[in-house]
Amino acid sequence: MALGGIDVAELVDDHEPEDDLGHAARRRSTVLWVGGLSAGLLVTLVLAVGLGAVGIAPGTVARVVGHHLVGWPSEVVWTPAQDSIVWRVRLPRVILGALVGAALAVCGVALQAMVRNLLADPYLLGVTSGASTGAAAAILFGLGAGFGENALSASAFLGALAASVAVFLVARAGGRITSLRLLMAGVAVGYALYAATSFLIFAADSAEGARSVLFWLLGSLSLARWSIPLAVVVVVVCLTIALLMVWGRRLDALAIGDETAHTLGVPPTRFRMQLLVVVSLCVGSIVAASGGIGFVGLVIPHVARRFVGAGHGRVIPVAALIGAIFLVWADVVARTVLEPRELPIGIITALVGAPFLLILVRRFHASGA
Repeated sequence: MALGGIDVAELVDDHEPEDDLGHAARRRSTVLWVGGLSAGLLVTLVLAVGLGAVGIAPGTVARVVGHHLVGWPSEVVWTPAQDSIVWRVRLPRVILGALVGAALAVCGVALQAMVRNLLADPYLLGVTSGASTGAAAAILFGLGAGFGENALSASAFLGALAASVAVFLVARAGGRITSLRLLMAGVAVGYALYAATSFLIFAADSAEGARSVLFWLLGSLSLARWSIPLAVVVVVVCLTIALLMVWGRRLDALAIGDETAHTLGVPPTRFRMQLLVVVSLCVGSIVAASGGIGFVGLVIPHVARRFVGAGHGRVIPVAALIGAIFLVWADVVARTVLEPRELPIGIITALVGAPFLLILVRRFHASGA
C-alpha cells in the first residue's frame, strides 16, 4: 500500500528484525548509491567551477583549490585571473549550490513525512514567503542596513524566522499540531506574506527595485562569497542532514500514521514540533542566501525513493547527494545559457520540476488515488 507516494509496506518492513537477505541487499544498494553519487558530486563540483564565460580546465581548477586549501602544489602555474575566478567567484557559488540543493531535498523528505503528503515541499510552511517579505523590505526600503553587506541575507532570514513562528502559533492554537493544521497554517501564512511582499513592491514604486526583488524571488546563487552567511549555511545544512538521519526511524513511523508512531514510542505532536523547528531554520537559512528555488524539495525525494526505497535512513543521504548534484548543474545552465546574462535558477528547476509533477498526477490517476 502506498500513502502519499511512500510505500507503507516497506516502511513497516524496515522496523522488523534486519537479519534477512532483503534488508542486507537494500543496505548494500544504498552504500553503492551513496558511494557513486558522492563520486559524482565531486566530479560535478570540479567541472562546474571550470564552466562559464571563461572556461578553465578541471586540472587547473583542482590545482587552484588544492593550493588554497593545503598549499599543494606550491608552484603557481596559473594566472591571477584564473585564481580569482576559481577561488573567489565560482567555488563559493558552486558550494552554496550544493548545500542549497542538499538542504531542499532532505527538508522535502522530512516535510513529506511530517504532513504525510507527497506533494509537500519545503516552501509549504510559508518560510519562503517570510524570507521574500524580508528581502523585499531590504531591497526596496533599506531594512537591515545595520548589517552592512549582509543586510539582504539577514533581513530575509528574520522574515523567514517570523513566518516560522507564525505558522507554529497558528498550527498550535486550539490543540495539538496535526498534519492538516500544519498544511493549513503554512498555506494561510504564506498567502498573507505573499500579499505583504506585493504591497511593498507596489508601495516602493521603483521599477529597478521591483526587478531586483523578482530576480531574488526566483532564486540566484550570485551572492555567494566566502563570508559569514555561507559559513552559517554550511553549519545549518550539515547539522540538519545529520539530525534527520538520526531521526530516520522516527520519520518512518510518522509517515505511516500517528497511531503507529505512538505504538513505536514516537509522540507525533512533539516530533512534528521538533521537525518544524529544524526544517524552518534550515529553509530560512538557505532561502536567505539563495532566494526562492522551487521544485527541488518536491522532485528529488521521489527520485531518491525510486533508487533506494522508502526507508528514511536510506532516502535522506541519497536525496541530499542527488539534490546537490542537480542544483549545481541547474546553476551552470542558468549562468551559461544566455551569457553574459544570467537566468534566475528557479526558472531552470521549474522547467524540470513541472513535467515531473505532471507525471506524478498521471500516476495518481492511474492508481485511482
